Amino acid sequence: MVSNGRTRLLFRFFPLGPARYRPTTEVKPPSAADDEKIDIVPSSKPCLRVSTMEGGGERAAEAEEYHCHDFEWEDLRAEVEANPAFSYHLSPFPTTVGAPEKPPPPPPPSEAWTSFHRRHTSGKFFKERRYLLKEFPELLNSKDSAKVLEVGCGNGSTVVPILRSSPSTTVYACDCSKETLEKANEIVCSTKGVEVKDRFHPFLLDASNAAFPDWLFCKSCRSPCAKDVDIFTLSAIPFDNMLATLERCVSVLKPGGLVLFRDYGLYDMTMLRFLPHQRVGFREYMRSDGTLSYFFTLDTVRELFHASGLLELELEYCCVISVNRKKGKKMQRVWVHGKFQKP
Repeated sequence: MVSNGRTRLLFRFFPLGPARYRPTTEVKPPSAADDEKIDIVPSSKPCLRVSTMEGGGERAAEAEEYHCHDFEWEDLRAEVEANPAFSYHLSPFPTTVGAPEKPPPPPPPSEAWTSFHRRHTSGKFFKERRYLLKEFPELLNSKDSAKVLEVGCGNGSTVVPILRSSPSTTVYACDCSKETLEKANEIVCSTKGVEVKDRFHPFLLDASNAAFPDWLFCKSCRSPCAKDVDIFTLSAIPFDNMLATLERCVSVLKPGGLVLFRDYGLYDMTMLRFLPHQRVGFREYMRSDGTLSYFFTLDTVRELFHASGLLELELEYCCVISVNRKKGKKMQRVWVHGKFQKP
């Protein structure tokens, strides 16, 4: 990787799924596939705020139109914490002698996500993540030759809109599943309107327990080559591994580079649908297919990113109304949106 190009690291997880829910006797625990069934609905209450994004007024305006608040997180918090049906989500996770037996450990992430993608290989399951280009217009900054490293690329749903919208961008994409990478390569290379020659380079790596390869660093000086790091998969990693994973990502980030973060927020609908036996830690849950989900507060994100050596630029809850068009249900979604910088 040349050292004079701009490189961005995209660490991906796309939490979608419902947000306010009153359980009944017919509760169906969430699965990772449920996240794919929900469409984002533009907000009627745009969040007006000062933008520190690059790319000019037009891109900033687009981001403000999308990045909005349909409801206040504090209102949702008060409602959830006042509902006895949700009390088990609030209690500390038992760790003392005599506590209820802890669920068995999940399978390795590579096995769980490989199985997940095997079950969802149809074209109907693939949905481009175009909204991320509005959420993070930095991904569209193509004045210079840019390099994006996406960690946890899945089926390529982020790679396609980036390559299509940024002709000078090259994407390096890793995943812990070989079969998933093969599927991503197939989808990306067969997508019309996307020129992928010498611009898409998938490789096998589980970033939660392995270091990035040497070629992500400048060969002549062994310095980091990444310009921006985008993190969307952190909630799918065991909480105890998160800080080490972040530190590995920061290691390939140039001084002055940005970390762009978006992931599940506390009291998102997906969290409230988990049943008591699916808790594997405090605010940490395991689906029936073995995949994990953690739900972040602003303080947790702040502490993790500061501990990895980053400076906070933006950090807030993103509360958006979504709709399951198939069932005609509107739902409240909660994400944590953040931007951090390497000194």
